[in-house]
Amino acid sequence: MQERLQKIIARAGIASRRHAEDLIQSGLVTVNGQIVTELGSKADESTDHIKVSGKLLRPEQNRDRIYLILNKPPDVVSTLSDPEGRRSLHELLHAVPQRVFPVGRLEYHAMGLVFLTNDGDLANRMLKAHRLRQTYLMKLKSLLTFAEIEQLSRSTGARISRVRGKESPWYEVTLTDARRDALRNRLFQTGHPVEKIKRIRLGSLELGGLQPGEHRTLSPEEVSSLSRAIDGELLPASSPAARPRELKRPFSKRKAFARPGAGARHESRDNRQHVSAGRPVRPGQPGQRKKARHSRPSAEKSMGKSS
Repeated sequence: MQERLQKIIARAGIASRRHAEDLIQSGLVTVNGQIVTELGSKADESTDHIKVSGKLLRPEQNRDRIYLILNKPPDVVSTLSDPEGRRSLHELLHAVPQRVFPVGRLEYHAMGLVFLTNDGDLANRMLKAHRLRQTYLMKLKSLLTFAEIEQLSRSTGARISRVRGKESPWYEVTLTDARRDALRNRLFQTGHPVEKIKRIRLGSLELGGLQPGEHRTLSPEEVSSLSRAIDGELLPASSPAARPRELKRPFSKRKAFARPGAGARHESRDNRQHVSAGRPVRPGQPGQRKKARHSRPSAEKSMGKSS
């Protein structure tokens, strides 16, 4: 079956789908000996001879999936190679049996959790989940006031709290990847530039006690939890699964008004007052008393005239 080349390359674990598109446009992908540069090109991995950067893509590469998290030290690029010759993640992955690639980005000077895999489908879904929450430890140049924290939270949607037990201005910040640069820019503009940053949580993944430069394989439960978290962020806002509570309210209202005798609650105010006083109430009694009270002055006047 023919599929788009970037999808085949991503599924084979060579690169993410976005990076696969760059490889195709750069002329590094060949199909049956012909260089392919158009993104809409298709091929059949079971019959076609596909090479990426001179290496043959084999269907058996799809069998074993690898999922890792790595504690990236500072001053390491979050790629497998660097044209400028800086340290890359490739130097920290000697014991990994298959080629994996990082999903997402982490700045050169930043440290902390990086997710790597050869599962192109999961990587592509993760890159599309722009609302996936991430948690960082940030060291600022100076302390924030309560008013500044509240203002930053409103403008960027970040959840900011001071880290206990640290005298220096360390803060735990949870936000989406799309708002991270906006928060750093606001902090710089308000005189609180970020001096250090460390990612400790990505979706459902946690860095834990992993030391800088070390990596570990995720358990099947962790992979399943990450996949559920990604699917939850990819749900549209109007999806029934995204608003389970709102769907129950109209049903509960209809059920309340459909019960026999529900209209008995709408009794008159006078009736409720008489019931609370412990006096029996007969239909029409409050109205009769009120009418008699208004008719009394006219009766007295008529008696006066007759006398």
